[in-house]
Amino acid sequence: MTVHAHHTAAADTPEGLQVSRDGYTLVPVAAPAGTFAFRIDGPDGAPVREYLPQHDKDLHLIVVRRDLSGFRHVHPVLGEDGVWTQELTLDRAGTYRVFTDFAPAATGTPLTLGVDVQVAGDFRPVPLPAPAPTAEVDGYTVTLAGEPAAGQGAHITLSVARDGRPVTDLEPYLAAFGHLVVLREGDLAYLHVHPGGAPGDGVTPAGPEIAFHTELPSVGTYRFFLDFKHGGVVRTAEFTVEAGKPAAPADPHAGHAGHQGHQNHDSHQNHDSHHGHHG
Repeated sequence: MTVHAHHTAAADTPEGLQVSRDGYTLVPVAAPAGTFAFRIDGPDGAPVREYLPQHDKDLHLIVVRRDLSGFRHVHPVLGEDGVWTQELTLDRAGTYRVFTDFAPAATGTPLTLGVDVQVAGDFRPVPLPAPAPTAEVDGYTVTLAGEPAAGQGAHITLSVARDGRPVTDLEPYLAAFGHLVVLREGDLAYLHVHPGGAPGDGVTPAGPEIAFHTELPSVGTYRFFLDFKHGGVVRTAEFTVEAGKPAAPADPHAGHAGHQGHQNHDSHQNHDSHHGHHG
């Protein structure tokens, strides 16, 4: 299974926590109300104008409030001056995290940079929903199966149904049948994964199940955002997921050595006791 993930190794720093990384910097630009504008400055200080498309797009813009509500996934337009623009109305007060997911043509290496955007007003945090295996959106029920553990790769499936019937004609969206963004509660560390296979490859079904491989970097609470397309409309199903500690693998050698040492110690004690009794 081919999996596209952005630096998911547990040893790597999670994506999205930095406004600048590997010489590339996310720079918001002043724009009219209702528009978000920014550029990506490269190592030479100039705006990046050439990108390597990732999943059908040169850049993915993910926006979410820091309480993990109001998720949006959009695709801005790049101007000749290297400035990206996107119609974006943030009408609820609070601090939003804006992620840019892209690969500069100069390196071909995917990067996710993030920056906070403040919206003034009466901020009322939305409590994070409790973990649940199903999510409802516009008459669709999406079911999550799989138990990811911190620091370990895990296979999960998301199954799409409508009115109780499995959906088997999902439509391609961003060169896949599903698009999954995972954010960690607390710091909004970003994990962006895609399912294995591709539409039209002759082996990947168009639903109801969409399979993913994930690796969550730490114990904690995560929010999963699944984008899927059906009937010409892209919808987002959201899940809260708890990542626990991975089960400790049994080490037969360590156990054997410890047991052997214990046996030797007991044997020595028994031997001394035996001699003491006859002495």
